[in-house]
Amino acid sequence: MSDTVKYILPESELPKSWYNITADLPEPPPPVLHPGTGEPVGPDDLAPLFPMDLILQEVSSERYIDIPEPVREIYRQWRPSPLYRARRLEKALDTPAKIYYKYEGVSPTGSHKPNTAVAQAFYNKESGVKKISTETGAGQWGSSLAFAGSIFGLEIEVYMVKVSFQQKPYRKAMMESFGATCIASPSDRTEFGKAYLDKNPDSTGSLGIAISEAVEVAATNDDVKYSLGSVLNHVLMHQTIVGVEALKQMEMAGDYPDVVVGCTGGGSNFAGLMFPFLGEQLRGGANVRVVAVEPYDFGDTGNMTPLAKMHTLGSTFVPPGFHAGGLRYHGMAPLISHLKELDLLEAYAFHQNECFEAGVTFGREEGILPAPEANHAVHTRSISVVTLKIETMMSRNLLWLLQVFHRLLPE
Repeated sequence: MSDTVKYILPESELPKSWYNITADLPEPPPPVLHPGTGEPVGPDDLAPLFPMDLILQEVSSERYIDIPEPVREIYRQWRPSPLYRARRLEKALDTPAKIYYKYEGVSPTGSHKPNTAVAQAFYNKESGVKKISTETGAGQWGSSLAFAGSIFGLEIEVYMVKVSFQQKPYRKAMMESFGATCIASPSDRTEFGKAYLDKNPDSTGSLGIAISEAVEVAATNDDVKYSLGSVLNHVLMHQTIVGVEALKQMEMAGDYPDVVVGCTGGGSNFAGLMFPFLGEQLRGGANVRVVAVEPYDFGDTGNMTPLAKMHTLGSTFVPPGFHAGGLRYHGMAPLISHLKELDLLEAYAFHQNECFEAGVTFGREEGILPAPEANHAVHTRSISVVTLKIETMMSRNLLWLLQVFHRLLPE
């Protein structure tokens, strides 16, 4: 019996294409609607915000989209990322389940976010864009786009949810180190931000508010485009490089997951791991149980973005200032919402304190401290949920995606 802990693909096996689950869905996802007319949006409606290559990816129904070679060259700095067998955790939990995790903490900024940040920066650079505006919650996306912008010579302006801006000053420092500007949101830099602060001077902010500010900057300046770190189809597709690699690594391990688990905020982390496995199932392959773990609407608070049919708490919802800032988004990616409606996945929510306790257990056994967001997937109760019948059944294989925060402390 093998006692292998790490399954590492050679660089020669770095995927050459992203996977687009839309091609395999039994029903197409609902259309995105124009905020003014209520009619389905077309490429021209999105052109003020995004370069055309990303717009075409957003509406594409092709199963595979080639990864540009300049993007693959940058990916090689940390990809393929390792797949781990959590043998020590299995022993600590006294479970017959075989637990695997895909570790995205090896990226330059410590999460999965550079997988799409590098791609989006590349396409913007190719279209002649000089500046990108964006938002960030906990700072993972902002620091990742800042990293990508530094590679391609792009100016990056980041609106960071105010409570995270205050809680995580080291993330601001990372963004600035890569040459980006980081602004606490809501701010007095935009018309929407000023109006919101007039009514809510003590607001801790939300991703919906920060998105509104970043979108306003792009929509009112011809030389600026907007970039989003989650939710949109093309963003989720860029992340599928994670699951495509994991498919090959599970083959190396001689296993296949019965259950795939991921934390979900806007959905890109979860989709990146899950879509390729679910795609195999939709094309007649092995069935997997897909579990999302998380504490028609607008994607932003200011109602500037197109209307997307999604599971949502409401675009004006401002969440409490809990520490998993990357999960604070009020809605869920339309594609993941659509999969839930098709009964292709399950969703659970847990309190942050018990999730952090699970993260401490994981760290002590595996030597990796997960990010607050990833703790939701690591949570021991989520493991018990998805392995509920293990005591009376044969062993099951559990796979989840893990990211880690950089251990940078504020001064």
